[in-house]
Amino acid sequence: MTAFMAGNPALKDLSSDIKRRMDSAVADFQAGLAATRTGRASVHMLDQVKVDYYGTPTPITQMAQVSAPEPQMITIAPWDPTVLKEIEKAIQAADLGFNPISDGKIVRVPVPPMTEERRREVCKHLNKVLEEHRTAIRNVRRDGNDALKKLAKDKKISEDDEKRALEEVQKMTDGEIRRMEELAQKKEAEVMQV
Repeated sequence: MTAFMAGNPALKDLSSDIKRRMDSAVADFQAGLAATRTGRASVHMLDQVKVDYYGTPTPITQMAQVSAPEPQMITIAPWDPTVLKEIEKAIQAADLGFNPISDGKIVRVPVPPMTEERRREVCKHLNKVLEEHRTAIRNVRRDGNDALKKLAKDKKISEDDEKRALEEVQKMTDGEIRRMEELAQKKEAEVMQV
């Protein structure tokens, strides 16, 4: 039943486009989750931080070895030691609550334990990001439904095909949103864990 659109030549491209766009929204949400701070240090906490590298905003991971050797510490060893100061500035400017320390060779980023208040803020932020991505998925559904209605209006597909395809698009939407909600719940449990 769920592969009805993929098996119908008139709907195959639309189906794969909807799936691709929904997967893209979920992947973006997952990347945001990976960068969300929990009580433990993770190299992904700095994924969103860009360093001004000769005028180009560059992700830290592309210019340094980033590791988390201890639960409360991230270390950054740049391949070009002249960018140490820029890396420090970028981390402070990112406003993640980190205070990087450089020893001339590597930057150490102590990850302070999160306060109860900070944990709640992070969970609130998680829910906001989840809602934005739910909306993105719903927008993909709306575009897909509009395209299906146009195909039916132009007599390229039958009314029955339109009905089945609309149901399939709704199932895809529900599935992707459920997947993101489950990911968010897991992350929230991780954040609230002391």
